[in-house]
Amino acid sequence: MPSDNALPQGLLGGDSLPLYSRIAGRLLDDITAGGARPGDRLPSERLLAGRYGVSRVTLRSALGELAERDIIESAPARGWFLAQGYERAVPSPRPSAAPGGGQTVQGFADYAEQYGFRLRDEVLESRVRAATVQESELLRVTPGAALFEMRRLRFLDDIVVVLEHNRLPLGLCPQLAETDFTKDTLFASLRRADPPQLPKVADYSVEARHPTEEEGRLLEITDATPVLVATQLAFNQNGQPLELTAAVFRGDRYHFRASITG
Repeated sequence: MPSDNALPQGLLGGDSLPLYSRIAGRLLDDITAGGARPGDRLPSERLLAGRYGVSRVTLRSALGELAERDIIESAPARGWFLAQGYERAVPSPRPSAAPGGGQTVQGFADYAEQYGFRLRDEVLESRVRAATVQESELLRVTPGAALFEMRRLRFLDDIVVVLEHNRLPLGLCPQLAETDFTKDTLFASLRRADPPQLPKVADYSVEARHPTEEEGRLLEITDATPVLVATQLAFNQNGQPLELTAAVFRGDRYHFRASITG
């Protein structure tokens, strides 16, 4: 029987959680990454215990935690299955292969296509305005420079997931002001710019808080569900700031995962 001490360390925040909760998080990571759907059967408890290097007792506690969250359910003599009400969590953006090699930042639409979700956007506001002093410092433009701003709700399989606020220097991609973003995506528009604007790297931070009244209404939050606010400053292939985004995710529909290296 595997020892519980065999669990690899280094997961973000892992040491502050009980072992079974860490295993539950890793299992949910794998379920999400594998594109599983409601009704899909999980591997046996024996195989899962071996995969994560823990005892069957610890594994069952992890499975129980996911069952309490209505992510999985058990069937006597048949094993564990994804619950019919399961909604796939959205992981944080991560680098993906860029045309011609190298890495680029993965957009929300790229993620939806990769995992087979149907994406729908509802644009709440789209305009050109002058950059504030704070925005000009972050985006390295002069105060008052033309800025494209957009606020939109983003849906996966008609389930609202995130309220997104995008700000970009209009000079890098003037056609943004004329684009219908209910039919096109932001990153696709940037790739078609002349010259193309490729989000290569990004500074990314996440914080949890209670939603505002507007956020709760737009994200259809009717209980104590928190929101996770992800702030991203993306840079193009020349190291120039390209996009400043604040994304407000429903806490029960977003999963943040990071690798930490020394």
